[in-house]
This record gives sequence, C-alpha cells and structure tokens, in this order.
Amino acid sequence: MTILASFVGIALIGMALIAISNALLLPRLRWPSVPGSTPLLSLLIPARNEEAVLPDTLRSLQTQTYPAFEVLVLDDESEDATADIVRGFARQDRRFRLVNGQPLPEGWIGKNWACHQLVGLARGEYLIFSDADVRWTPGALEAIAAALEQMRPDGLAVWPTQITITWAERLIVPLMAMSTLGYLPVLAVHHLPFDSMAAAIGQCLVFQRDAYWRIGGHAAVRDRILEDVLLVRAVKRAGLRLRWADGAGLIACRMYQDWPSVRDGFAKNILAGHGDSVFLLALSALFHWLVFLVPWLWLAAGLFGVGSAGWPWQPAILIGLGVGIRALTAATSDQRPADALLLPASIVLMTAIAAWSVWQRWRHGGPQWKGRAIPSRTRR
Repeated sequence: MTILASFVGIALIGMALIAISNALLLPRLRWPSVPGSTPLLSLLIPARNEEAVLPDTLRSLQTQTYPAFEVLVLDDESEDATADIVRGFARQDRRFRLVNGQPLPEGWIGKNWACHQLVGLARGEYLIFSDADVRWTPGALEAIAAALEQMRPDGLAVWPTQITITWAERLIVPLMAMSTLGYLPVLAVHHLPFDSMAAAIGQCLVFQRDAYWRIGGHAAVRDRILEDVLLVRAVKRAGLRLRWADGAGLIACRMYQDWPSVRDGFAKNILAGHGDSVFLLALSALFHWLVFLVPWLWLAAGLFGVGSAGWPWQPAILIGLGVGIRALTAATSDQRPADALLLPASIVLMTAIAAWSVWQRWRHGGPQWKGRAIPSRTRR
C-alpha cells in the first residue's frame, strides 16, 4: 500500500501544481475590451437537426457589439426546420447566410465536411468554428477580436463556459476542464513546440485564414473524430503560434441535457482520444481508478477494520488532493466546486461511458451520432 500511496501522491501533486498554475495564468476573455482594429470575423456553424437550439444561438449573435462579422450556417441534410430557421434570420439580417450542404462524400466525417464547405464561402481574415448550441453574450466577438490583437495567434482555442443542469451533466461534463487544466500547463501549450502540448474544443476554435490553409484545414483531418484537437496539434507541428483563452462566461454552451446524450456524446470521442486503442483506454481507466477512487476505498476499508499503515491520514490526504484538483479546475472554468465531493461517482460513470464506447465499437464498428455511424479509425 505504501508504494501505491506514493504513486498516487506523486500523480496528484503533479496535477495539483498544473491546476494551480493554470488557475493563475490562463488568459480570460474580457469585455468591454475595444480592439484597435476590426478585421472581418467569419463565424462558421455546421448544423444538423438543430431546430431546438439554433434560434437562441442566432439571436445571441444578433446582439454582438463587434461591427465586422458574418455568420454562415450550413444545413447538413437536416430532417427538421434547421434550414427554415436560418433562412428566416438571413432575410432579416444581411450578416447571416444559409449554406445548403452537399451530400457527405466517402471518407469524410459529417462535421469535418460541413466545416470544409463553410471555409470555401467565408470571407473573413479569421475563421471561428463553432457549434449550433453555443451562446454568445453581446461582447463575446469583441473580446475575441481583442484577444487576437493582443496575442497574435495563428490558432486560438477558446474554452466556453459549460452549462450543466442535470446530475448527469454535473458529474461528467466538468471532467473536461479537469483533464485539460489538470494535465496541460498553459505555459507549455503556449511556448513548447511539442504537439502533445495542445488541446481544444470545437465549440469555439479560431484560426487566422492563412494559417488554417497552411496546416491543411479540415481536409487534413477529414476522417478524424477529434478534428479540433488534431487541428491545433497541426498548428504546433507547423511551428505556428497556438494560444488558449477561457470563455469567462462570455461564450457558453450546454452540450447535453440528460444521461443518454451525455453518455453518447462522450462515448463518441473517448476512444479516439486514446488513439482508438481499447488497451490505452483501459489503462487510462485503471489510472483514474487508482488516483481518484482507490483512496476512497482505502478510507472506507479502514472504517470496517481492514486497516493498514498510514490509515486514515494517508487516504484522507490523497482524497483531499483529488477533490481539491477537481474543485479548483471547476472554479477556474466557472463550474460548481462543491460537485468535486462527488468525484468517485464521476469516475465510475466515466468508466461506464468508456465501456459503452467499446461496446459500440464491437457492435457497430464505431460510435453512433445524429443518425450517422462514425467508423472507428485505427490506422493512418
């Protein structure tokens, strides 16, 4: 147990130091923040069956204080009123445009194909890829423009504030912040050339146009599920300038609304995030059980007389470190720090999601999403 406790302690201390540094150093979007120049920003939104969320998103974009932007929404063969909604906004506001998507070619994933088509019609100096369920406060684009002017990035990964309401969302969605803010130091992301020091989320991903084409654009990741992460890694490999910024409530998103959507949404990406390797996914699950769950089991075992040297202080300290990391990353990303006390439940549910992803791989060849199968890709 001493060896295990030492391993877990070293891992948690390392994560805690990274989380603290990120809490202090991660840039945050700020508004009001008037940029000195106003380059045209092209906001590009792929939309497939998004009638439930798209009106609120487009209305939030109509309120933007930034003077130079366009919004292109691609209707990706929707079976609902998505196209009609966009068409209605386009009639009222010349900044909005509906793009009728072309059929999905072989070898492409739907979102990547949609983004590729959108770029071909965009006019902006900067390309902002976003999702149909992202909400924009009035100064959000102005804050992005100011950040672009200040940091001069070739690629800017903005981390929107995640809105979580149901318990499934609260237990799972904030783990994204923990896995980025607890594992990747922002200073390394900004200043080290290694592409492993890069991450992003497709809810708000900004590229300078020339840099986007230099890294090959979405055509270079046409059949990859984690296209957002791969694109920012390509920025690193090309020797270009990648930066992070926290959305700070100016940009927000409610990704999912119940357990089935949380399960399926995370299952879509979790295997791809581990190199499409079931072995690496299992190894990752084991690591997280050891680090975040075993100390709780150790503490509980002592209560039933199954004690060992170091009980109860060693497991209590390890639990405190784990909960502290989860709480700090939640506070940094505008989540609920108190939910960190439920970290063991989060780890168990995430393990269930990993198992569901493996089941979908075995049963269907890959995850299912929005009525389409996404074949797993194990070679490149």
